[in-house]
Amino acid sequence: MVNIPYEPPMEVNTNQISKFISKISIPWTITIGYLTIILLVPMAALILKSSTLGFGKFWEIATSDVAISAYQVTFITAIFAGLINGLMGTLLAWVLVRYDFPGRKIFDAMIDIPFALPTAVAGLVLATVYSPTGWIGQFFTPFGIKIAFSQLGVFVAMLFISLPFVVRTLQPVLQEMERETEEASWALGATDWQTFRLVILPPLIPPILTGVALGFSRAVGEYGSIVVIASNIPFQDLIAPVLVFQRLEEYDYVGATVIGAVLLLISLVLLLVINFLQKWGSNYAEN
Repeated sequence: MVNIPYEPPMEVNTNQISKFISKISIPWTITIGYLTIILLVPMAALILKSSTLGFGKFWEIATSDVAISAYQVTFITAIFAGLINGLMGTLLAWVLVRYDFPGRKIFDAMIDIPFALPTAVAGLVLATVYSPTGWIGQFFTPFGIKIAFSQLGVFVAMLFISLPFVVRTLQPVLQEMERETEEASWALGATDWQTFRLVILPPLIPPILTGVALGFSRAVGEYGSIVVIASNIPFQDLIAPVLVFQRLEEYDYVGATVIGAVLLLISLVLLLVINFLQKWGSNYAEN
């Protein structure tokens, strides 16, 4: 018969466990509470308020001709602005990080102007510059191209306010990239295009997609600059945020709530799609 030595059970220190749980619970409580008050409660209130109308009335207001046109102008223009800034923002970040030239710090600081400038002032400046007699708009007038007070002006305003998101998201990644990997690629006989496609681009895809997502979200919610540079005429250049404000001015709180809820739901769906693309970009960069 084999004698198995007796081992007393381990004593559990309840005080240490309680302290450990309290350390975990306090940050979680603060985080969840803050997010609930700041984000979840307002969004839930908007959706619940609009849902009290009944599906028929909600659908009638949400799919009216004016609302559909405003959704199309808002999201299609914001998507194109995000894509263009994804390309140009990458180029700007690359130049600001990889090249040294006179005035580089000044140009780098100018990227943050849309962050600091009040949106109404930005709209006033853009409307002045791109008007038919403005510094830039006058060169397009002979060709029959109208920028200010048209959907093209909405596009320019969205480009202006969303550009910093791509540049500032991409700059830290470019600064941390090691030049030795590029030099090793060239030493192995790779061309410049192969080095860019296989060595440089993969780690840049996630931050580029993140910047595009942030810029797109900012463009969708923009109001101050667009209300100045656009004519805000339905079926032309009226965007959804301005339509919400117009409904409020008409004391149509129900219509404003419904359009706001639809805008929120569509934005959430598109952000989920963009997050999926970000995850795909991260997996592609790792592989």
